[in-house]
Amino acid sequence: MAGLVTALAFPERVARAREQGGFLMVSGSGARLAEGSGLRSAPWLAVAVADRTARDATARVRLAAVVDEAVARRAAGHLRSTGEEVHWEDGDVVARSVDRLGAVELTVRPLGTGADRTLVREALLDGLRREGPGLLRWSREAGELRERLAFLHREVGGAWPDVSEEALVDRAGEWLEPELSRAGRRADLGRIDAGEALRRLLPWASGEAGRLDELAPERIEVPSGSRIRVEYGGDRPVLAVKLQEMFGLAETPRVAGVPVLVHLLSPPGGRRR
Repeated sequence: MAGLVTALAFPERVARAREQGGFLMVSGSGARLAEGSGLRSAPWLAVAVADRTARDATARVRLAAVVDEAVARRAAGHLRSTGEEVHWEDGDVVARSVDRLGAVELTVRPLGTGADRTLVREALLDGLRREGPGLLRWSREAGELRERLAFLHREVGGAWPDVSEEALVDRAGEWLEPELSRAGRRADLGRIDAGEALRRLLPWASGEAGRLDELAPERIEVPSGSRIRVEYGGDRPVLAVKLQEMFGLAETPRVAGVPVLVHLLSPPGGRRR
C-alpha cells in the first residue's frame, strides 16, 4: 500500500532497476540506493524522497517503497507511449518498436526491414554527418573525380560544386538519392558508388557539366603522343611524364587556365621536377 500511495503521489519518480544496482526513474533521472540497502534487489521502486548535489550524476534515494510493474503502469500510465525509434547508434542504424513509461523502456522489439523509411533515411543522414562520406564506396575513379571537381570549384567557381567533406554531408540528401531511399543500414551505404552519385552534383542545368573533360581533363596528350594522367590532388595539377616524351613541347600545358606542374621522370621512371 505504501508503494501504491507513493507511486500515485509521485508518478515521475517510479523507478526501474538497471545494471550495476542503479535505477532509472520515469522522469529520466538516474537514482541510486545506499550501500547495504534492503531495496537494492527490488525490480521497481516508488521513490518518495531523493536528492542530488551539483556534483552527482544520479540522485540519492532517501525514502522509497517496493512496487511491481502493474503498480508502475497504473501510477504512471499517463506517461506511457509506444512508437518506432530509428536512429544511428554505434556505427549503424538501430530500428526498434519501444513501449515506454516515460524514460523507462518496458518492451523493445527490433523492426528490421519494417521500419519507417523516412526515419531510416534520417538515421542514415545522421550517420553521414557523424562519420563523413567515407561510409560510401570510393573507387580510384571516384576519388579522382572528386579531386577534379574540387579543382574546378577552387579555380573556376560558378556552378562547379564544393565537394569538401562538410559540403558533401550537407547536400547528402540531394546527391545520394535514390540510393538513400533504398538503403537500410551501414553496409548498404558501403555499396553506394560514390563516383556515380557525385556526378549528380555537376552543373547539368547550366550546361557546364559537358565541359568537365575540357576544363579538367583526366589526361593530357604530350608530344610523344602518349596521354598522361593529370593529378589534381595538390594545390596545382601535376603531370608526371618521362623527360623524353616532352621533347618538342613549346609551352607548359594548362588546364582551366592554370599551368600544370610538370614532374619530369628519368627514362627508367624515377621522378624529377
